[in-house]
Amino acid sequence: MIKKVGSLTVVALMLLSVSGCAVRLVDFTIISTKNIDLSRGADFKRGAVRVTGEDQVNIIIIIPTGTPNIKQAIDKAIQSVPGAVALLDGVITSKCWYIPYIFGQSSYVVEGTPLIDPKLVVAKLESNYIISKLDRDGKVLQTKFVNKAEYESIKKQIGLAKVKKLDSRS
Repeated sequence: MIKKVGSLTVVALMLLSVSGCAVRLVDFTIISTKNIDLSRGADFKRGAVRVTGEDQVNIIIIIPTGTPNIKQAIDKAIQSVPGAVALLDGVITSKCWYIPYIFGQSSYVVEGTPLIDPKLVVAKLESNYIISKLDRDGKVLQTKFVNKAEYESIKKQIGLAKVKKLDSRS
């Protein structure tokens, strides 16, 4: 009986020694670490979903491996959406947890809705070479991205190897 009470006391003390917390630091209407041309603000679009950015450091034994940085957390959230320049209607939270003399983590978490500048959104193509299959009326039936070698091979197969590249500067 005494053994059970002793082991339960040890387990209870261990659970009490594990600490963790989350503190809401600030709510914001708009926040950014980028230079924004607000004269073009009417062109900006609100993102459809909320994004999150986090900057986190570990605590090993009692030694932190760094200091979490709010700016880094904001940058990660903004950079997670192509063309985003700021975050709207969000919150910054400080989180930490620690098991004494073993391990822990400390972080800043930023969550908000991205504000997107459409002029900064860049579409990336799979390849610079595209092959399209057309019907007799010129309607596109199929489009396929290919590498340069495949493009040149298909060009030879259909007899276009000697066709010069069209250039608007000529």
